[in-house]
Amino acid sequence: MLTKKRYTPKNMFLWTRWETLVFVLYAVIVTVLYAVLELTFLNFPWTPIALVGTAVAFVIGFQNNSAYGRIWEARKIWGGIVNTSRTWAMKVMDMVTSEHAVDETSEAELQEHRKTLVYRHVAWLTALRYAMREGRSWEVLAEEHTNREWLNMIHIPEKITDLKTALTPYLSDSERDYVLTKKNKHGALLFLQSRHLRRLKEKGLVWEFAFLELENVLEEFFTLQGKSERIKNFPYPRQYATLSHLFVRIFILLLPFGIVPEFSEIGETLEGSFPLFAPYFVWLGVPFCAAVSWVFHTMERIGRVGENPFEGSPNDVPISTIARGIEIDLRQMLDEEPESIPSQFPEQYHVQM
Repeated sequence: MLTKKRYTPKNMFLWTRWETLVFVLYAVIVTVLYAVLELTFLNFPWTPIALVGTAVAFVIGFQNNSAYGRIWEARKIWGGIVNTSRTWAMKVMDMVTSEHAVDETSEAELQEHRKTLVYRHVAWLTALRYAMREGRSWEVLAEEHTNREWLNMIHIPEKITDLKTALTPYLSDSERDYVLTKKNKHGALLFLQSRHLRRLKEKGLVWEFAFLELENVLEEFFTLQGKSERIKNFPYPRQYATLSHLFVRIFILLLPFGIVPEFSEIGETLEGSFPLFAPYFVWLGVPFCAAVSWVFHTMERIGRVGENPFEGSPNDVPISTIARGIEIDLRQMLDEEPESIPSQFPEQYHVQM
């Protein structure tokens, strides 16, 4: 998915509102213990806390850079799928001819072969995007309450329609049933494409040089498919993800024990100048604790949801929209009637699917 509208502070607050409430309540509890109940031994030196915060900032920065790298690589892969798909349709349209045909072949039959090859490619795109939307044990998007709210608000096409129904318009019943028996369904579709090309070559409907050219395009599809599968099936290293999550939690737990005493000491220095305000200055530590905790938590969470670019978050690669856009382009190249071509998946809350 891809958001087309910038995030606002309101959106970010709503996304992290439950955690923000916890941060505020935790800071209030520590302040009450320190300032009201006078448990002043709850005072940690600020220097080690600052050192922990610095280390956590480096870890979070590394995680966010790595997550963005995975998203950007996935987007480049699917950009390659867009370009190569158009190349495939162009070559199919121009290289499937009767120029070297063994038997007489009508233009209608040739067009049927072209349509079959293009439609089977759309089926490959469909099977690939469904494979990318499958869940993995390490994907954590749905573990957060506000992420589940998002997933319930939107309608991801692959979660609404099953693969069998989605493949039906593009394949014959026999091919569809064959593909559905395979674990790697998108790979099986590329094998079917190659077999079809071989039959066409044997009939002389595809010249040998054209056959090699089209096979090279299929090879490129296998390469792009493998790259996409690599990102899907190889997670961001869990030792980094787990430690980052743990370190942020430790830092947030320690933070009030350093900030609250600091604000208390500042309040004591203000007693001579602001006697009415000084005793309550310690309570300003609550919003400061909450703000710092929110920044570290939000940055870590952004990196966490960006680890898997096909999971369904607002900043994921919009593979459904990309695949449907390719389908529209290819079917227009076949000169199909506009009303027979499906429309693009609608944006939801300014987000492409």
